[in-house]
Amino acid sequence: MPQARTLRALSLLLLCLLLVGLCGFSAYRIGQRLGIAELQATGLHRLEIYAGSLEREISKYAFLPGTLSLEQEVLDVLAGKVDRRTRERVNAYLEKLNERAGTLSIYIMDTQGRVLATSNWRRPDSFLGEDLSFRPYFKDALVSGSGRFFGIGTTRSEPGYYLATALTGDKGTLGVAVTKVSLEQLEKSWATVEAPVFVADENGVVILSAVPGWKFTALRGLDDATRANFERTQQYNRRPLPPLGLQQLATYEGGTRLVRIATTRPETVSVYPVSGRFLEQSRALPGTPWTLTVLSQLEQVDELAQSRAALAAIAAACLCMLGIIVNERRRHLRDRLAAREELQRAHDQLERKVEERTADLSTANQQLQDEVGERIRAERTLRAAQDELVQAGKLAVIGQLSAGIAHELNQPLAALRTLSANAGKFLERGDVDTTRTNLGRIAEMVDRMGRISGQLRTFARKSSGQSAEVPLCRALDNALALLESRLRRAGAVVERSCPSEDPVALCDANRLEQVLVNLIGNALDAMAGQPQPRLEVGWECSETQVRLHVRDHGPGLSDEAAAHLFEPFFTTKAAGDGLGLGLAISAGIVRDFGGHLHGANHPDGGAVFTLELPLAARHD
Repeated sequence: MPQARTLRALSLLLLCLLLVGLCGFSAYRIGQRLGIAELQATGLHRLEIYAGSLEREISKYAFLPGTLSLEQEVLDVLAGKVDRRTRERVNAYLEKLNERAGTLSIYIMDTQGRVLATSNWRRPDSFLGEDLSFRPYFKDALVSGSGRFFGIGTTRSEPGYYLATALTGDKGTLGVAVTKVSLEQLEKSWATVEAPVFVADENGVVILSAVPGWKFTALRGLDDATRANFERTQQYNRRPLPPLGLQQLATYEGGTRLVRIATTRPETVSVYPVSGRFLEQSRALPGTPWTLTVLSQLEQVDELAQSRAALAAIAAACLCMLGIIVNERRRHLRDRLAAREELQRAHDQLERKVEERTADLSTANQQLQDEVGERIRAERTLRAAQDELVQAGKLAVIGQLSAGIAHELNQPLAALRTLSANAGKFLERGDVDTTRTNLGRIAEMVDRMGRISGQLRTFARKSSGQSAEVPLCRALDNALALLESRLRRAGAVVERSCPSEDPVALCDANRLEQVLVNLIGNALDAMAGQPQPRLEVGWECSETQVRLHVRDHGPGLSDEAAAHLFEPFFTTKAAGDGLGLGLAISAGIVRDFGGHLHGANHPDGGAVFTLELPLAARHD
C-alpha cells in the first residue's frame, strides 16, 4: 500500500513538471514573436526619424556651392582674369561665408582640380594650390554638374561630407565650388537615442555612427582591388577599415535581419549595449548611395519573453499545486474532524487557566491601586508638612526680626506721643504753622509704620507655592526692607549690582523673599563683631537662567560646615540662636522652583552663596 502511494505521487509529479515545461516553452515562443513584431514597428519609426534628420542636415548646405556663381569676382578668379588683391578678397569672402554658414571649409578649383581660393587660406595647412583632381566629387561635378562624396581630408585628416557644384560662365564650365560639411553634431545627437544607428556608404564602410567605435569599419569583406581604389582616391585617408564583425543569424519579412555583433574589439563605452543580438532594419537614403541602418537590441525582447514564460510556468505550477492541495485537503479533512474534539478539550482547559490567571491579576491590580493611593496620600501629607515647615521658617525669621521691628515701631510711637501733645499746645497758642508741621511729621511716621507692618504682613502670609513671573530686583528690595533695622544696627554696607534690565524669574515671590532674607541674615551673622560689615549682592544672566551671588566678608565656611551645609538641624551658631533649618528649607524651596542653591568660600575671603533660578520666557 505505501509503495503504490509512492508510485502514484511520482507519476503525478512527473505529469506536473511536463505541463509546467510545455506552458513555459509555448509562452516564450509566443512572447518572442510578439516582441519582435513590436520591435520591427519601432525600428521602422526610428528609421524615418533618423533619415529625416540626416536629409535636413545635408539639405541646409546643398545650395551653398551654387551660390558662389553669383559672385562675379569668384568667376573672375576661375577665369584667371584677376590680380593678387582680387584673389585675397575672394579668399576673405570665402572665409567669412564659411564662418557664417558653420561649415568646415569652402573652396573653388579650376577645371584641372587645382584649388585657386579657399576659406582656410590663412592657415598653415591651407588647401590653396593643392591638386585635388583625384577626388570623385570633382570628377562628378565636371561630368554631371554636381557631386557628393564623404571622405577624410588629406590635409587635416578631418572627415566630412563634400558638396560640389560646377560653376559656368560665358565660355562654359570655369571650375568647381566645394563645401565641406561636418556631420559630427548629428552623430552626437544620435548618441543619446535608445538604439544604435549608423550610415554605410556604397562601399559598405560605416561613415556615420552613434557608436564611435563602429565608425570607419567595414560591414563586408574588402578585396585587394577595392582597397587599391581607396588608396588611389584617398577617400578614407589610409584608414585600416577593420570589419565590424556583424553576423547574420536569420531573416524576417520586410528585409529585417537577425544579426549578432561579436565583442572581438575592446568594449565600447555607450549608453546602450553594442554587442550581442540585434534586429537590423535598413533603408536607402534618397539622393545618396548610402544606407541607414538601425539596430534594435533583442535583450529586452528576450527578457520579456522569459518573464512571460516564467509567469506561464508559475501559473501552471500554481494550478498543479492547487490540484494537489485540493486532493490533500480532502485527505486531511478526516484528520481535522478527528482532531477537533481534542482541540476543544484543550481549549476548555486553557479557558480555565485564563480565568484563574485573570483572577490573580485582578487581585494584584487592586493591591497595586491601593499602594498607589497610599503613596499619593503620603505625598500630600509630605507636601503639607513641607509647607508648614516653610511657614515655620518664616515665623522663625520674624521672631529673629521682632526685636528690631519693635524698636522701629516704638521710636515712632514715642515721637507720635510727643508731637501730638506739642501740636495741641501750639494750637491753643494759635501757632498754626508749627501745628501743621507737627501733623505732617506725624503723617510721615504713620506711613513708615504702615510700610513696616505691611512688609511684615506680606512676608508672614502663607504662600500658595505656585510659580509666576517675579522681578528679582523688587524681591531683593523687599528682603532688604525687612532687614533694614538689622542692617542699620550692624552698620552693614550693602553693595548691589543690578543689571540695566531687571531679570524676571519663574518662581513664587513670597518664598523667594524668604530665601533672600535667610541668606542675607546668615551673612550678617557671619560678620557679627566687625566694625563695618560689607555685604555684596550681584547678578549674572544667561539665556535661560539667572545667578544671584550673596557674599559676606566673614571667616568663610569650615570644611565641616561645607560638607553638611544643607543638612537639616546642622548649625554653626550657638545653642538657642538657630535650629539649622534655614539653609535646608531654602534649598528645598529653590529646588521646587527648578533651580539650585550652593555655597562655597570666595577666593578673596568670606563665603558666597549662589542662587540659580530659571528665567521666565520673554514676550516680544
